[in-house]
Amino acid sequence: MSFVHTERRGRVLTVTLTNPPLNFLTGSIMDELYELFLSLDKDHSVGAVVLTSGVKDVFISHYDVGEILHGVEAAGVELPAAVAGSVLRAQSAIEHVPGARQLMGRTPAQGTQSLLRYHQTCALMQRLNKVFIAAINGRALGGGSELALACDIRIMADGPYQIGQPEICVGIIPGGGGTQRLPRAVGHARALEIMLEGRPLSPDEAREIGYVHHLVEPERLLEFAAETAERLARRSPAAVKAIKHAVYGDPSLASGLHRERAEFVAAGSTKEARAAMRAYLEFLDQLEERGEDISEENFAPWIEGTAFDFTG
Repeated sequence: MSFVHTERRGRVLTVTLTNPPLNFLTGSIMDELYELFLSLDKDHSVGAVVLTSGVKDVFISHYDVGEILHGVEAAGVELPAAVAGSVLRAQSAIEHVPGARQLMGRTPAQGTQSLLRYHQTCALMQRLNKVFIAAINGRALGGGSELALACDIRIMADGPYQIGQPEICVGIIPGGGGTQRLPRAVGHARALEIMLEGRPLSPDEAREIGYVHHLVEPERLLEFAAETAERLARRSPAAVKAIKHAVYGDPSLASGLHRERAEFVAAGSTKEARAAMRAYLEFLDQLEERGEDISEENFAPWIEGTAFDFTG
């Protein structure tokens, strides 16, 4: 079953992610996105891509924590960041061998394989001569925030929504580029506070610090995004690519993303983080049993640090 749907209108491609009810990102979705964006590399008829969600009031809740937990538990041991970095470098090289990706998918390397695919997808978005626009129609946490940050333009619906990087609340760190792209968007000081607190921001707060570029009424979000995309799709592809390469081609970004991957694996492999992720999955199950959604109120204990004790 595909969770990625596309619609073409002129030089604009709209990509809609639909994985109800919470619209979690998964490895399968990232594989689909990667293959889709890779196919655009030689497609000169597309000038802009709008990325949005087909789930009401949710852009992307976050990356599937169950999948992350499965990945780190499959490794079976705690990995220091230096060791994790070496493993990731070797895995990145092996991926280019025909059939290696399918083989690694059946080994404990599966977790880091999904992490590499996430980074490869975001890097591809920033390399292509297309303008990527995130039409954020609701909650965008963790991997959802990071996918939006990988877009060139971020437009968010103005409503009772949240955007942020709450990974620290389950003992891990942003792993989809958040530690590198968020500081470049809002400044290091603000980004550090956002990631350490784990408290999501309202659309107004996000717009004020440059986390998102524009706020619009929910009912006008896709119209505004389409108008923006249609205008920017008429820009010179060569100029678009040159501007993006100049902005995103900083070698420190690539090295920073590698360091983030290593630290993500190291933090996620600790017994405390694994226990916290299991507790969070139980929390989600309880919400589902009660027919509730992830709201600011029921997420508050995780932000306040009372849902799971990392000091015990």
